[in-house]
Amino acid sequence: MSLSEEELFSCPYCMTMNAIEIDVMNDIGQQQIVDCQICCQPIEITVIETAAGLEVIAKTGESPLVTTDI
Repeated sequence: MSLSEEELFSCPYCMTMNAIEIDVMNDIGQQQIVDCQICCQPIEITVIETAAGLEVIAKTGESPLVTTDI
């Protein structure tokens, strides 16, 4: 079993899909700041675990949530 998984999320600025490596043991519930791979804007990322699996929550400092079910 791999300890990390590549997951996709939508940038809340340019709506382009981005990839991020999720460390399943350590990243769930933690907030991270990552730059969009296309527009380079900072994105607040939180990974949560739901009944359906992992969910990446991506938002700006002033925007509503943009969620991507994994």
